[in-house]
Amino acid sequence: MHINQKIMKIRLQKPIKKWLFLGLFFLNFNILFSQQVTVEQDPKFEQLLAEKRKINAAITVNNRYKIQLFSGASEDAKKMLALFRKDNKHYDATIVFSTPLYKVWVGNFKSRIEAERNLILLKKKYPNALVVKPNRA
Repeated sequence: MHINQKIMKIRLQKPIKKWLFLGLFFLNFNILFSQQVTVEQDPKFEQLLAEKRKINAAITVNNRYKIQLFSGASEDAKKMLALFRKDNKHYDATIVFSTPLYKVWVGNFKSRIEAERNLILLKKKYPNALVVKPNRA
């Protein structure tokens, strides 16, 4: 073989080796990252999530009046709710988060008149209480 022919052969082999290397690299890359991942989830998780959705829907997506006893920080709302529940077992009561405040809502009244009647009773112990009608979410 002539020297020029050897040089040409080497020059042709380098791009072929380079493309072969790149092709194999991307093939391996594709194989490594296209594997399936299986996530095992505790069946109770879905049940708990469904319960949470049901409770959240019942709290705010109705057309009823509530009495708001408190609006403020999370810990203070929890204390207010515990204090209220201790003395008033016949009212529904919950904490609702509405950016940036936590609110303590009680009752589930069909009419504003019914809510106002209960507000008069609750204002004796909770002077900052007020009637609210939550917006539909």
